[in-house]
Amino acid sequence: MGDESQVVEEPRRLTIKDIALKLNVSTATISNAFNRPDQLSERLRKRILEDCRKLGYDGPNAAARSLRTGRSGIIGVMLTDSLAYSMSDPVASQFLAGVGEVLDKQHCNMLLLQVKDEDSSYKSRQMESMVDGFIIYGIMRSGRQFERLMQQQKRTVTVDFDMDQFTSVNIENYSGARASAEHALKHGHRQVAILGLRLISDHQVALVSHRQLLNSRHSITVRRLDGYLDALSQAGLDPEQVPIWNIPENSHRIAYQVASEILMGPNRPSLLLCMSDRVALAALQVALQLKIKVPEELHIVGFDGIPEGNNLHPSLTTVHQQSEQKGQLAARIFLGQEADRDVVLPTQLVVRESCPAVDP
Repeated sequence: MGDESQVVEEPRRLTIKDIALKLNVSTATISNAFNRPDQLSERLRKRILEDCRKLGYDGPNAAARSLRTGRSGIIGVMLTDSLAYSMSDPVASQFLAGVGEVLDKQHCNMLLLQVKDEDSSYKSRQMESMVDGFIIYGIMRSGRQFERLMQQQKRTVTVDFDMDQFTSVNIENYSGARASAEHALKHGHRQVAILGLRLISDHQVALVSHRQLLNSRHSITVRRLDGYLDALSQAGLDPEQVPIWNIPENSHRIAYQVASEILMGPNRPSLLLCMSDRVALAALQVALQLKIKVPEELHIVGFDGIPEGNNLHPSLTTVHQQSEQKGQLAARIFLGQEADRDVVLPTQLVVRESCPAVDP
């Protein structure tokens, strides 16, 4: 007789029903032990998980559950900046930590996605299709990717910008910036420069005019600029005569170059209004290297309230925003733990050495 090939059948994977029968509990109890631990006592959950381990059962089939419920338990956090930048930027990393804290408690997963200027690859589109919805962090403009996300009609929460279709989470950018400028202008400054961030659509360092500015509804930094300009007008300064610099990304390197040009040029300002702490700290470094005394000869005001601003000397006067709380709130709204409504979180002026309080 010739050799006959034999077909070896793989053992059938245990189902949740099999396990429920073996342990004499309901399928809901098994499911809760893996997916909703808050529904069971700690003692019962530990016993169920240990018995499942002994039987070689590692939990309900995620793919099958996703097909059955239409949910994957994965939330897409769409970043408008690069992944590398978002991981290193203090504000973005605090925001992501806040989102992650809430998702951890609900045993959900986070998938980081990046907004692309051009149409995304097939792989990117596949990843977008995996998630239950999106938390979009930053400014997402119209394009193929935007249109595709709209067609999916998935749950979406926007952060730091507004879209009519979706719930948004923002901070008080206008009032925070105005309060910081009003505080600084009490010192009687007449020579002021504004170091702005992403005020125009072009990705370039430039002096900008009001005609070039993005729509304030879609740009948190234009809202900050509006706060600065209104404070300048109130102080009797002509906003049209105040130089406004556009810095295309919130990086120390670019901010250092811009601050160097400003502080080494003619008509050196006595006040720098900076739209982020990273920009302000770069300007502070330039000033110290040029032997410009802060705050005796130059006042610097930032925005964000990152820890580094309080760890240097002179320490940085800034506007503190609740970055981690912003992430927590966006995640809770997405999961239905908070009312589905637009939220604007307050900011707080923090007065330190780089622009101290006015002597009474």
